[in-house]
Amino acid sequence: MATKTTAENETDTPSIPIGPVVAGWLLPGGGHFLQRRWGRGALLLGAISLLFFLGMAMQGRFFALTSGSLVDTLGFLGDLCSGLFYLGARFLGYDAPVSPAPAADYGTKFLLVAGLLNVLCILDAYDIAIGKKD
Repeated sequence: MATKTTAENETDTPSIPIGPVVAGWLLPGGGHFLQRRWGRGALLLGAISLLFFLGMAMQGRFFALTSGSLVDTLGFLGDLCSGLFYLGARFLGYDAPVSPAPAADYGTKFLLVAGLLNVLCILDAYDIAIGKKD
């Protein structure tokens, strides 16, 4: 029996494509742009941007990272997945006041869904990068 060489062993385990994953997190659709999928990247960037900025226009609130509430922690992680949009809004001091208006509640959900949709975009860019999807 012949044993595999180290070069063959390295090709058996696919490496994680860090570039498209990080680019996709930082900028929605960025992983697709990096792989020259211009149409798909533009569509994703437009849809997630629209969700995020509509959420801010409705005075939606970001979830806070708290140790006592699992729901708030998961919401924070969802918001964080919006990448540079979330980081930029926090850096620029965006903090909507607490409002009982239904629009503010919808805005909070829009902000969260923008991050969660970006997770799906990151996974899509990953699948394209490893060759599982065209």
